[in-house]
Amino acid sequence: MSLIDAARDVRENAHVPYSKFKVGAALTAGSGTVYVGCNVENVAYPEGTCAEAGAIAAMVAGGDTTITEIAVIADSPKPVSPCGGCRQKIAEFAAGDVKVTLATLDGLVQETTVAALLPGSFDADYMSRV
Repeated sequence: MSLIDAARDVRENAHVPYSKFKVGAALTAGSGTVYVGCNVENVAYPEGTCAEAGAIAAMVAGGDTTITEIAVIADSPKPVSPCGGCRQKIAEFAAGDVKVTLATLDGLVQETTVAALLPGSFDADYMSRV
């Protein structure tokens, strides 16, 4: 199963009673394990969880700490991109050259990298004097 297929499948589990905008994410960790996540909304906006954040949390809970590839899918007119917060979360666990696949349910696909999504990312080097 491809990452896009895994993201498409988990997307169906999204809890989106307010926006009705289901998003699925799947990532491959350094161990080779695939972790998935879907968005979960809460009536107290913005206290919900993005799909990417859910997949990352599952990865960390599973004992992995490195993303080697990630895919995100939604029913949108163009490939859905992670929000700014999720871009930073992805960058915490992935090298800049890690492949990011963005997709729609209609089959449109855009491939990019973590560095292209978040140029000039804030990283641990900024904390070197702490």
